[in-house]
Amino acid sequence: MQLIIEHLSKKYPNGVLALDDVSLTIPNGMYGLLGQNGAGKSTLMRTLATLQDADSGTAMLDNLDILNQKDAVRRVLGYLPQEFGVYPKVSATDLLDHFAILKGVTNSRERSELVTALLHRVNLYDVRKKAVSSYSGGMKQRFGIAQALIGNPKLIIVDEPTAGLDPGERNRFYNLLSEIGENVIVILSTHIVQDVMELCNNMAIIHKGKVLYSGSPLDSVAALKGKIWEKSITKSELPTYQQQYNIISNKLVAGKPLVHIFSETEPGNEFQPAQPDLEDVFFSTIEKSNFVAA
Repeated sequence: MQLIIEHLSKKYPNGVLALDDVSLTIPNGMYGLLGQNGAGKSTLMRTLATLQDADSGTAMLDNLDILNQKDAVRRVLGYLPQEFGVYPKVSATDLLDHFAILKGVTNSRERSELVTALLHRVNLYDVRKKAVSSYSGGMKQRFGIAQALIGNPKLIIVDEPTAGLDPGERNRFYNLLSEIGENVIVILSTHIVQDVMELCNNMAIIHKGKVLYSGSPLDSVAALKGKIWEKSITKSELPTYQQQYNIISNKLVAGKPLVHIFSETEPGNEFQPAQPDLEDVFFSTIEKSNFVAA
């Protein structure tokens, strides 16, 4: 199973070019789509989920034309949007049953067995009779995965799934996604680099509608070895360092900015070599793109 996207573009009526000639090849497994808010991730996800049209380009799920065979695609699609509403006072069992009917599972016994199996799989069986509207954020996300799994989908799209979850819920969600991603295509759209590093064998970085990088997270980190340098400075020094160096990120450590810079050679001035991570890849890739655009 492969998802092949070629030259996909989308411009909104307000003039925003949300997708700019996007081409990607996405294999089976977990695939991370990494980008800042407004980068075009959600536009791409909604297009692949058949919720909106592209202006040009193609997207093929094996022999299925996503842009032109929407009904057929929806039969093999599972989708967990960034935000989804639920009916008030409706239990998890009843709501999943309703979704299963919409997916075409008409046999009541088969539907009951399916709902029970899904609730066990996402560890919500013990609270199956409670209203989904009363669930915590993490429980709602696990319920969202359960509804996305109805019909044994070949393509699952999850948009910003761990935003707002506490560490325990995030770990449970990681484990669930990893299990699901063993046999189908799972596209994880997020701005959280840790999600991609921990879950995905392949990824893309998207910025201002353009794909800036596609490949392995581990390979992208390895390519930065010896090129990331760090130094702890005072807050008052930060503007000067921003003028003198290619700072890709800074964060407060013990109340002082710890700056990371990109440099092919040793920058001197007491900068120390830093072990690169995916956050460095993300910020340096975007910084390079902004510099080229300027």
